[in-house]
Amino acid sequence: MALTFPTLPDLLNHGFDTVIDVRSPAEYAEDHIPGAISLPVLDNDERARVGTIYKQQSPFLARKLGAALVFRNAADHIEQRLSHHEGGWRPLVYCWRGGQRSGAFGWMLGEIGWRAQTIAGGYRSYRRLVNAMLYDTPLPHRLVLLDGYTGTAKTEILARAAAQGVQVLDLEDCANHRGSLLGDVGDQPSQKGFESRLAGALCRFDPARPVLVEAESSKIGDRILPPSLWAAMKDAPRIEICAPMAARAHYLVRAYDDILSDGDRLAFKLSFLRPHRGGAVVDGWTALIAAGDKLGVTRALMEQHYDPAYDKSRRAFGAVAAARVSLAGLAEADLAEAAERIAEILARDGLTRG
Repeated sequence: MALTFPTLPDLLNHGFDTVIDVRSPAEYAEDHIPGAISLPVLDNDERARVGTIYKQQSPFLARKLGAALVFRNAADHIEQRLSHHEGGWRPLVYCWRGGQRSGAFGWMLGEIGWRAQTIAGGYRSYRRLVNAMLYDTPLPHRLVLLDGYTGTAKTEILARAAAQGVQVLDLEDCANHRGSLLGDVGDQPSQKGFESRLAGALCRFDPARPVLVEAESSKIGDRILPPSLWAAMKDAPRIEICAPMAARAHYLVRAYDDILSDGDRLAFKLSFLRPHRGGAVVDGWTALIAAGDKLGVTRALMEQHYDPAYDKSRRAFGAVAAARVSLAGLAEADLAEAAERIAEILARDGLTRG
């Protein structure tokens, strides 16, 4: 009998040895249960072919063809990728809605002797649980925002805080995007994939302890923060990192040397700011890029774009720091000191929203 999980933590703490996603590669690539492996019983073309026959010819013909393909592909998986498992192996199998694909594969695994189970409702049940957490109910977690001007090494400080045992939600890692204009958009996960990463991370946290998260806008690259998380962030107290302009500029040159070294690409990205900052300002940045002055263009961007935008955003939200960590520089020792001080602040747990 297929298993039902009442909450997302229940599903993610399933206790099985392996979670198997038997949907097509395209379905898996868009999103999947965290940690699941892909063993499709119909590839992308086969799924489309069966679906076309179902709609245009006959459900019976589609099921007959589908069964042949499913068992053929399942047999290959058993002979290849699953052959090393011993008799006590416990796999949990799911497809789109807990129907024929997962049922057939789970039955075959069970007939071999493995203790296979399927998820009632399949991937759709999982997505309902994710939506319930991120869209429909307030988060039970107590978030604390790590705030500060661009170039204050917030992402690196987050990593160091996590190493000291602080619960850290790394939004940029979940979105596969470094944030800011200089943070190039790589291969970001789908919106559903992004939400799966967020939900999976949140489920690992103890709600009784604070969760540190970088202060971000509601959009990271092309990915949008779901409403429950965004509401919790807007209501969270802030710890502000402060560092001198010179230290911030040198840090950004180190952190974003790849984009700063590609003058043409950087100039193209900055050209989109003409309507916001004016032609004369952008022309000044372009001249610094042409001269190869990485430090100069970085400082100019902070003074003329990043810092004004940051100040405007803080005024709009009425954001006031509940605590500040002031650093003389942004060398390794400074970042380690910042992480230690943040861990101490969170341990005292006296933060309130400003």
